[in-house]
Amino acid sequence: MTDRDSVHGGGAWAAVRRVAASDRLSGLIMLGFALLSLVLANLPATAHLFEAVAETRIALPRTNIDLPVGHWAQDGLLTVFFLTVGLDLKQELTTGSLANPRAAAVPMLCAVGGMITPPILFVAVTALFSLYGPGPSGGLVLTTTGSVITFAEMARGWAVPTATDIAFSLAVLALFAKALPGSIRAFLMTLATVDDLLAIILIAVFFSSLNAWYWFGGIALCAALWALLVRMRRVPWPLVALVGVLAWVSMFEVGVHPTLAGVLVGLLTPAREIHGETTPRASRYAHRLQPFSTLLALPVFALFATGVHFESLSPALLLSPLVVALIVALVVGKPLGIMTTAWVSTHLGGLRMAKGLRVRDMFPAACACGIGFTVSFLIASLAYDNPELSAEARFGVLAGSLIAAAFSGVLLSRQSARYEREGARSAGASAD
Repeated sequence: MTDRDSVHGGGAWAAVRRVAASDRLSGLIMLGFALLSLVLANLPATAHLFEAVAETRIALPRTNIDLPVGHWAQDGLLTVFFLTVGLDLKQELTTGSLANPRAAAVPMLCAVGGMITPPILFVAVTALFSLYGPGPSGGLVLTTTGSVITFAEMARGWAVPTATDIAFSLAVLALFAKALPGSIRAFLMTLATVDDLLAIILIAVFFSSLNAWYWFGGIALCAALWALLVRMRRVPWPLVALVGVLAWVSMFEVGVHPTLAGVLVGLLTPAREIHGETTPRASRYAHRLQPFSTLLALPVFALFATGVHFESLSPALLLSPLVVALIVALVVGKPLGIMTTAWVSTHLGGLRMAKGLRVRDMFPAACACGIGFTVSFLIASLAYDNPELSAEARFGVLAGSLIAAAFSGVLLSRQSARYEREGARSAGASAD
């Protein structure tokens, strides 16, 4: 390759990095893939081909791992995203916003409140539908296709609306809140980071079916090898990659969702400078992986996660009990839980918001936390064995996330305009 080709290649890669680093562009790309997949899966001309691609099976040689392409996107490719989450979490816990629990106490508690309230509303709305459902004494729920589902079966999706999609929520902030103080973004970042950690724990605890216990030995061995290799002065990357793949296989075989292998090895990566380096390895590796996570793993996952076929894709789908319950949980439950927790922790618990912030200032950002998307799609596919419920749940997540994004966008733009006016008045007053 000539020097000129190298320059052009570097320029192209730099452009890719800029797109990946933009909350606004990366969020719009993922949303575009999600909407495209919904169209492809339901257009008569493309539905059969889309389903055929999604159901094409690929086996891992010399293992019993044989998954369709759609599952490889969910269980395999999404591991790259969870690896970046693990690296970011390690950095935040070591030197970032979570390193000082006292300073981060309010957003951390708000993350907990924002995860507890949506399931309560989800179960309440589902119970309300079942109360007046078919049967002599209710207890059943009708889907949009007329299938009869028990309340217990539908309530299995209680965890679906718990997660906040940090990429989308920050994209909304970037689009509509240019004049807001950095403390609001920092609050949202801290909240969403803790939310990610809690969602990971939730998936590990409630959506794992432990099979062969001896594979835990493989996980422990891979974890120890990874921790040793990434601390070496010269990291042997082919060996590190092999250990990462083996950790993924071990997670899969033991029955824990394999994407959590990415979180595990990410948390074992050094987050302080070693060997005279100027930047921590966790931060540096997360930066390098970001384009692959943001522009490959997440869009492809969104493509297959939302590519569900409905016999009749119509406005009536929005009246599905499951879809309504998810919309209420995301759009109402998330901000309600966050704002209530913020008020209680500051007014009754003696904690303090960041300097210059009041509890009511957080309402628009709290509404943005109702954008579930990535992890909510994943939990929806894990919570429901019934394909119809899984499809409706993912549609409900998409609908609820879009409504939350639109609502928070309007509120954030108004809040941003108010900050701009106040800033202009302050500047004029100081000039006088």
